[in-house]
Order: sequence, then C-alpha cells, then structure tokens
Amino acid sequence: MSTLEKRKVCLLGATGVGKTSLVMRFVRSIFSDQYLTTIGTKIETKHLTYGDHEIVLVLWDLSGEDEFQRVRLSYLRGAAGYLLVADGTRRATVETAMALHHAATEVVGDVPRVLVLNKADLRAFWELDDAYERELAAHGPVFETSAKTGAGVEEAFRALGHALLQR
Repeated sequence: MSTLEKRKVCLLGATGVGKTSLVMRFVRSIFSDQYLTTIGTKIETKHLTYGDHEIVLVLWDLSGEDEFQRVRLSYLRGAAGYLLVADGTRRATVETAMALHHAATEVVGDVPRVLVLNKADLRAFWELDDAYERELAAHGPVFETSAKTGAGVEEAFRALGHALLQR
C-alpha cells in the first residue's frame, strides 16, 4: 500500500538566480529565458515516488530577495524544507543564500534543505572555485544545476524529497 504525503517546500535566493526556471524545468520540463521577476509567490506541485512512498512537493517559488525582509518570513511558515538557490556566476548570491538559510532556520527550525548552485551551463564564468564549493558542501548537500539544460535539477529536488520522507 502506498502512502501519500504533501510537503511545503520554499525556494529561496537572490533575484535572478533561476528559482522560477528551476521550478519550471522540474515540474513541466520546460525552460524559457523570458521569465519575469516573481512578485510575491508562485505555487506549483510535483508528485515523486520513492519505493512504496509517494510525496507531493508543494513548491513555493518566492520572490527574490537581495536583503531578506521580515515580511517575507511569513511565507516560510509550515515549510517542511527548502532549496537555497544561488547563481554560480555571481558569488554574492551564494552569500545571500547563506543569509537566507540563517533567517529561515529562525522560522522553521532545522528542516531539510539543499543548496543549488545554478547556471552550471555557464561554468566557465563561475565566480566559485572548488575549495569554496567543498566548504559549502561541509554544511549540507550542494547540487550544481542548469535550469537551461536540465542538468542536476531532478537530482536536487529528489534529494530534498527523500530527506523530507526520512523525517
């Protein structure tokens, strides 16, 4: 008998890191470079199966934050986990993601999270070196993704879904 669980997952990150593109690639297998900046929140769902367990990820694509505002913390309430999204071509977005992680922890506690370094298709232009990525990985799972090509996207979301089922 299969069990079905729904879990709220928020995507957090600076403006322009590719949160909406990642959601659209994961949920609908599409990519467009014509997305507009998210205002507020967009919600999508995706069913995942792990053996005899099925989980529905309710994905909250939150507007980008360059400085986390307290008013946005209310969107995190009830989240079972979150994806921190950064743009590998802009190191400052990793620092924003880590600041968001600390702010989110205050609201939802120690829930599963995954750090996504997006825009792997532009790896030649990354402002991150291997040593920095290893340092980030010491604090939790890190995935290199490309919403454009789809590389690593499914793996990142599935890893978070699996962690949610383990709790």
